[in-house]
Amino acid sequence: MVHIQKNIRVNYRIKALEVRVIGPDSEQLGVVALKRALELAEENGLDLVEVSPNGKPPVCRIMDFSKYKYDQEKKERRVKKNQRITHLKQIRFKPHIDEHDYQVKIRQAISFLGKKDKVKVNMFFRGREMSFKEQGRQVLERIIADLNHYGTAEGNPMLEGRVMSVVIGPRSEKKHQPAEPDKEAASLASESGERK
Repeated sequence: MVHIQKNIRVNYRIKALEVRVIGPDSEQLGVVALKRALELAEENGLDLVEVSPNGKPPVCRIMDFSKYKYDQEKKERRVKKNQRITHLKQIRFKPHIDEHDYQVKIRQAISFLGKKDKVKVNMFFRGREMSFKEQGRQVLERIIADLNHYGTAEGNPMLEGRVMSVVIGPRSEKKHQPAEPDKEAASLASESGERK
């Protein structure tokens, strides 16, 4: 992510006695006294901006500060616009789930995947239900199969204590290019046409 320095020193806010100056056309002007650097900036009708305050001596550039600030904010907005925060949503199941409850939870998972969130499906085993681990695994595999169109499982179901879980991530929206005709099939078709 583009990070804008918030406390940039400009012109008379610069504290150093000497600074290394970079000119408006990115040329090195060398190490000069701060007063002389400010005069150079004024001659060009621009600002003296401290770009590297930790340097020895600090590095300053002669530039239009308001334009620089605008460009940096524009970059930050563009990055934020393209950024997508993925949340991890959790849905709980039991090995002996009723069909209606199952369908309700599947619709909920599809809704989460449609919003590009990851879904962690947890199969809880309480008390004697630990003897039905295989049935719980089958329910999880059914869930993975039912959600296959909307997302892909990130690994196999894992048992941790009394909870078996699997994470399902949303499918990426990469544009599929039309498949090129199979060259081998085309050559076979042309051979069969020649035989006739």
